[in-house]
Amino acid sequence: MLAGSAGLAGGWSAAIGAFISLGLLIVLTGLWGGLARLISRIPPALAQAMLAGVLLPLCLQPVNSLIAQLLAVLPVIVVWLVLLRLAPKWAVPVAFVVGLVIMAIDPVLSGRDLEQVWPTMDVVAPQFSLAALVGIALPLYLVTMASQNVPGVAVMRAHGYEVPWRETMLATGVGTVLAAPAGGHAVNLAAISAALAAGPDAGPRRDRRWIAAVACGASYLVLAATATALTSLIAIAPPGLIEAVAGLALLGAFGGALRAALGDAGWQTPAVIAVLVAASGVTLLGIGAAFWALVAGLLVAGVLRLGRAGAASP
Repeated sequence: MLAGSAGLAGGWSAAIGAFISLGLLIVLTGLWGGLARLISRIPPALAQAMLAGVLLPLCLQPVNSLIAQLLAVLPVIVVWLVLLRLAPKWAVPVAFVVGLVIMAIDPVLSGRDLEQVWPTMDVVAPQFSLAALVGIALPLYLVTMASQNVPGVAVMRAHGYEVPWRETMLATGVGTVLAAPAGGHAVNLAAISAALAAGPDAGPRRDRRWIAAVACGASYLVLAATATALTSLIAIAPPGLIEAVAGLALLGAFGGALRAALGDAGWQTPAVIAVLVAASGVTLLGIGAAFWALVAGLLVAGVLRLGRAGAASP
């Protein structure tokens, strides 16, 4: 969406203004309690189905990448599989390290150099315009709410955690405003990250899974400091390698979401529809597939219940 707005009058300064407007819209959302009540009514089966559909294309990447880049991807998968048997908690981190080593070796063998290593941060003065508000802020608001915040809350709820909607929206909205001058486009409840930190893969004890969230935050800080080098490294790495590592990391979350989605016999058909719609990646009216998966699942569930009610009527 941002790439498509490259010709926007005002350029990046106008985009920064749109990001600030987005943060203010999220703050206003936090002041409206009706949306929180609406989210609490989302069936857990559909929330998990929506997540499973989003994760499915990512989890297919190891297969696709293995076919396309056998020598680069096979060591990662072998290491992951061996450690999954011997030391499951270390399977993904070590596979990630192996992937990084392969990404570092490949440029050396091919004689290519990193374009830039050390990150820089520039603060840009915002420029506010109606075109940026309509063309960037409003669509990005819908995308953030429909594909991140709403699914993120639903995923957390499905794992037994209640998210304080008002406080969270206020915090993320203010965070978006503060991060905007440095190019941060939307602080949000990332649905996939929430699933990783809140699910069984983060530990058997629900009261100890906060450690996964803290570790995730610490990892973000490390990645921020090395973002430029990693981006340059990924750009010249064998195609599909990093996607394969990401797919392996998400297999547990995908399996858990799929089990939860199909565990309730009364919701199986709507859940399957939601999985398929979310996995399709379809975009309609500027809103991603995760939102439309939820809509489709609720629609199918409504039609099926209506049919049963009609059959039961005298």
